Amino acid sequence: MSHPNDAQPPTVAIVMAMRAEAAGVLAALGADPVMEPAPLTFEWHVAERAGLRVVVAVNGVDPRTGVDSIGTEAAALNTHEVIGRFAPSIVISAGTAGGWSRAEARVGDLYVSWPHVVHHDRRIDLDGMREYGIGSHPVWEGAPALAEALGGRLGIVTTGNSLDESHTDREMILDLGGEVKEMEAAAVAGVCSLHGVPFVAVKTITDLVDDPAPTAEQFLANLSAASRHLAEAVPAIIDHLVAVNAL
Repeated sequence: MSHPNDAQPPTVAIVMAMRAEAAGVLAALGADPVMEPAPLTFEWHVAERAGLRVVVAVNGVDPRTGVDSIGTEAAALNTHEVIGRFAPSIVISAGTAGGWSRAEARVGDLYVSWPHVVHHDRRIDLDGMREYGIGSHPVWEGAPALAEALGGRLGIVTTGNSLDESHTDREMILDLGGEVKEMEAAAVAGVCSLHGVPFVAVKTITDLVDDPAPTAEQFLANLSAASRHLAEAVPAIIDHLVAVNAL
């Protein structure tokens, strides 16, 4: 086990929602649990790769229902605590997501967020509040080169707290140009913006939102394969950050 306050090299923090998504990443990095208990429900692991310290911060299990703490609230709290404890040079929101056939997405595709991430379910039609609700939090300037290095695609990642897409969500997402739909990235990005820490999201596609098959069925059928793809991508992300001297 590792102690977070030991003298450490530059740090990359990877914030993840689901244990199933994170398991392969932890194995690929050879990460160990942090010695000091993480606050609240969070599960923190640390590894060293290519001269960097990599902290994988998983939202953990909701104590009341016993399921993964997905969604914006846990993601924002986890990100805030990780930044305060580990002072990362960059934060990555990594996980699985939905895409759209209309944007030529395919199950298994890997996306890197660009040029910003947005909320599609914070509709606040009051003076000056619409832009606040949407967020449009900027993404790390190195995202295009990262996507090229990973063989991935660039797109606007849009965040909401529901797995499905309502008609109102659909209109908002189209208006915002969303190409990747998930449940955490904009919350992570908002906290990073407050702390002045660069942010990028990396997502693998589990389902096509505009496919006639139910989203939940697609998600469950493709979660394992998409998580394996993510586990392959994360070490490559770290190696790229080192290669371009990003930290």
